[in-house]
Amino acid sequence: MDLIIIVILISFFLAAMDSATGMGFGTGLAPLLFLFGYNSLQIVPSLLISQTITGLITAYFDHEFENINFTFKPFSDATKYAFLFALIGCIAIIISIIIAYFAIKFPELIIEIYVSVLVLIMGGVGIVRLKNGYENRNESESKVKPRLLLLFSAIAGFNKGISGGGYGPIITLGQIFSGVYEKSARAIVAFAEGLVSIMGVFSFFLISWSGVTIDLILLPSIFTGAFFGALISPYLVRVIPNKIWRVIIPLYAITLSIFSLINIIY
Repeated sequence: MDLIIIVILISFFLAAMDSATGMGFGTGLAPLLFLFGYNSLQIVPSLLISQTITGLITAYFDHEFENINFTFKPFSDATKYAFLFALIGCIAIIISIIIAYFAIKFPELIIEIYVSVLVLIMGGVGIVRLKNGYENRNESESKVKPRLLLLFSAIAGFNKGISGGGYGPIITLGQIFSGVYEKSARAIVAFAEGLVSIMGVFSFFLISWSGVTIDLILLPSIFTGAFFGALISPYLVRVIPNKIWRVIIPLYAITLSIFSLINIIY
């Protein structure tokens, strides 16, 4: 019972931070759950199911709080980006699940190290960009680089399939590097991650029919915390200035990656 409460509380905190910064739920929670003795087939499906719902909830309230404009008639730029990321991410997540659990069957240690190091590098690049005067950029000056968006979307989807995490940090920082405004970037990733997670859930149920056993013992605890965490973050984004998020996002990415690497080492 104590462990269940701990998982709920951690899920709440990380989901709130994830929705506010565009990262941290799967990337932060997965290493902790590995430390608690759970395996990837218990962790990843539960994370994906929870993020399907919480991602869409966050996107809805971001629109309601006017953090971003998600419209469908006509499609706003934010909606286009979200569906583009989701499409590429869905393709990548299917490929990565097949590779990780059928073809190459990566050891879990390799998966954890890969995701942690990649996030650390991108967070470091984000800090360097701040020191080089990037902090003076504003939304009207942003020039989005579509090719970079496609690349980061594919990498993020691959990470999502093999680890349950690593999607948010890569796609959020990737958008920022590509010229997307910080508050918009984390709202777009919430919407896209919800859509991508649907395909991830579907893929895991497919491989379960092929004889791979998945265990949803963690789902009630993870979802309970994540649901309430996702409800409060859009308001935080609304009231906190973007220049603060510009610093918080890369610093939080670095913190997550260092935390993950420490868990791996010890």
